[in-house]
Amino acid sequence: MARLVKEQREQLVLMMKQRKVIVHIAMSADGYIARTDGDLEWLTARPAPAGFYGIDAFMQSIDTKLLGRKTYEASLRMGAKFDSKNPTIVFSRHPRPKDASPAVEFTDEAIGVFVNRLQESPGKNIWLMGGGEIIASFLDAQAIDEFVISVVPIFIGDGIPLIARRHRHIPLSLRSTEKFEDGLVQLRYALQGSAYDSKRIATNCSQSTVT
Repeated sequence: MARLVKEQREQLVLMMKQRKVIVHIAMSADGYIARTDGDLEWLTARPAPAGFYGIDAFMQSIDTKLLGRKTYEASLRMGAKFDSKNPTIVFSRHPRPKDASPAVEFTDEAIGVFVNRLQESPGKNIWLMGGGEIIASFLDAQAIDEFVISVVPIFIGDGIPLIARRHRHIPLSLRSTEKFEDGLVQLRYALQGSAYDSKRIATNCSQSTVT
């Protein structure tokens, strides 16, 4: 029995140390991450507070960025630079662009297989940047651990949804909320049943102490 308890505790420690895949993203109050043409003026025109809604601290907690091809191309148009210090991995069925930075990796590997290998390797947490299609694909592959959603107090009426729309039922556990002076509200969720679901962790810890 003591051996079983020890193994359970070691498993919990491993779960807590495993790299998390986190979607950290802003969306309008009506659920869009960009206008239909990719425009973000409704977001970028906002005065940025100190710490930029916690993104500066978040950047210190990650060392790998994952994104879809459309988000990668939109990032380039906005002047983004990619370096090998923090690996950037683009999920795309298209061939690698000839002018792509050598610091950017392109893959069409199955999401579940790729993410499992990535999480088992040493490193910090992993930022799934978007957009809505790749977030949906990761969600359907059960490859997301947490969402950090910054809800911007504005309606834009139409656009690219946070998650590509198709039938699904995925309960979430609310981990925290934070309200900023400009009306933005930041919500942190874990997927229920994931290794980072607080309810599951509490239950497992309780069970591991049974003698």
